[in-house]
Amino acid sequence: MKNISFGLHVPQAAIAYCEELHKLYKFDFFLSRPRRTRLGDFTVRPGYVPRITVNVNLNPYNFLITYLHEVAHCVVHVNYKVRLRKRVAPHGTEWKREFGKLLQPVLNENHFPADILEALIRYAKSPKASTGGDQILFNAIRKYDDQELNSSRIALVQLNEGSNFVFQNRLFVRGSLRRTRVLCTDKASQRLYTIPAHALVEAC
Repeated sequence: MKNISFGLHVPQAAIAYCEELHKLYKFDFFLSRPRRTRLGDFTVRPGYVPRITVNVNLNPYNFLITYLHEVAHCVVHVNYKVRLRKRVAPHGTEWKREFGKLLQPVLNENHFPADILEALIRYAKSPKASTGGDQILFNAIRKYDDQELNSSRIALVQLNEGSNFVFQNRLFVRGSLRRTRVLCTDKASQRLYTIPAHALVEAC
């Protein structure tokens, strides 16, 4: 199990809780370089220790929420897939339940500022696959980002259908939302692509 210091990445009040979950569920944990299409991920392969990664550039509140999101996937893997040999949807009822439980100890003003906390309490009742899918929570979290870094970018889900935007140096037209991804058209080739709803893009 890889060790990492949470001190530089989550609110101080959450450090011990994050370390406790790391030890309890025995997954490898890594910081990832910034990724445009995901904030974190959980992977497991036969014969290997489960692995969680979280983007290193997230603000402390986003980092904590993302970390718990991925730990919930690990809990589902251990409690349902391994022990019960049950097939479950990636963000189905089991994941929503476990994520909600993991959030409970941090749903207070010791861990989050009031604006994020209010949105997060509401979100925790029925969490979505991505915080980008909840505009109120997304906006609250983003206020604590590095504004110089993100001033020119916006979450894809926040654009209106039919809007033009640039993603990975290509020009697209935003289409309809399909759960956690948005159907988009590459303007040059007219090919259709699905892009994660929370991906940061440059509006045109």
